[in-house]
Amino acid sequence: MSTTSQTQISTVTEIRSHFPALERVHNGHPVAYFDGPGGTQVPRQVVESMSDYLYHHNANTHWAYPTSEETDAALEHARTVLAEFVNGSAGEIAFGSNMTTLTFHLSRALSHQYSPGDEIVVTELDHHANIDPWRRLGLEKGVTIRTVRLNTETGQISLDDLEQCIGPKTKVVAIGAASNALGTINDLDTAIQLAHSVGALAFVDAVHFAPHALVDVQQLDCDFLAMSAYKFYGPHIGVLYGKRELYEEIDFPSLVPAPDYAPENAETGTQNHEGMVGAGAAVDFLASFSGLNGRRDQLANAFEEMHSRNMRLFERLWNGLSEIPRVTLYGPTPDLPRTPTVSFTIEGCESTEAARRLATQGLFLSHGDFYAATVVERLGLAEEGLLRAGCACYTTEDEIDRLLEGVKGLSR
Repeated sequence: MSTTSQTQISTVTEIRSHFPALERVHNGHPVAYFDGPGGTQVPRQVVESMSDYLYHHNANTHWAYPTSEETDAALEHARTVLAEFVNGSAGEIAFGSNMTTLTFHLSRALSHQYSPGDEIVVTELDHHANIDPWRRLGLEKGVTIRTVRLNTETGQISLDDLEQCIGPKTKVVAIGAASNALGTINDLDTAIQLAHSVGALAFVDAVHFAPHALVDVQQLDCDFLAMSAYKFYGPHIGVLYGKRELYEEIDFPSLVPAPDYAPENAETGTQNHEGMVGAGAAVDFLASFSGLNGRRDQLANAFEEMHSRNMRLFERLWNGLSEIPRVTLYGPTPDLPRTPTVSFTIEGCESTEAARRLATQGLFLSHGDFYAATVVERLGLAEEGLLRAGCACYTTEDEIDRLLEGVKGLSR
């Protein structure tokens, strides 16, 4: 995570004032949104930016009249803002429907370069959006898929196992920056160095990581990195960073009239213009928490303080849950690298039923396998599933305490 000199950022109360969703009341209770790992709430500024584009600037691109020219400028601005978000350049940012679609599209493009005997490395800890596209490539091209195993006791992958899986035939190492199921933060530096040591590409799924720690692709030296804006207070749209020379080298599937230059050669058809505008607005919203000058410094300051706040909330929740009878916690302990996401079960109360009962108290939690099915299977919870609570920029101590009381009621 990038850091800068500490400066006070907006208070939680100030931040919450930008989210109309936080005014919702359910069954007589103010709603506490703990479902951020599956998708955060959206601030007013993001929605207004999208509405303004659709109301006043809506057009298709590259035509010689004002709204089209304004659209070109708006989309280029979005690329620039997202590039600053990851410390890349605008020519390295592509957009798509979602991270899953972008990953499938990239894997299709890369498949032409691989043949039987080549290898791709994935992990059991990942969301299946970063597993199944590579498995499909393996089936179609005869490429061997090597899988790094999950240590169910620690919630981490073994670096020794990772090193053993990577060899001279490895073409891609696909790894998540953080687990959406358990909150584990992986050692990306080591994984990327191992990939590059054998000439393989390093593909990073940063969907769960990006809301909690500021991405720096220059420091990581990853080849590709994918995110979803709706996990960091934006609309439903995917973002793909890629090294420009790789965009230029890879033959992406496209229509004949489509651009053949980076990064638009990695995009198909007319893009979600309002979504791109909203993604940029979400980054600007996060930057606005800080009083520093310059977007990247603002983001570094905001993320540093949000990390401190959210980890305090996480520890309050983790420690509180650990004291409740019949509650089992999963994932790395608070002393290990992780995000402020807590997954747990309540003995005798299946996750769907527990989530339904908590919702009657205005406590909204995700439940199931979160498309990280292999993780839940390895934990022996394929049928029961997990409950998952995530801390976001708008989460308060009072909401944490309400959740603890709600879980206590279910554990009796």
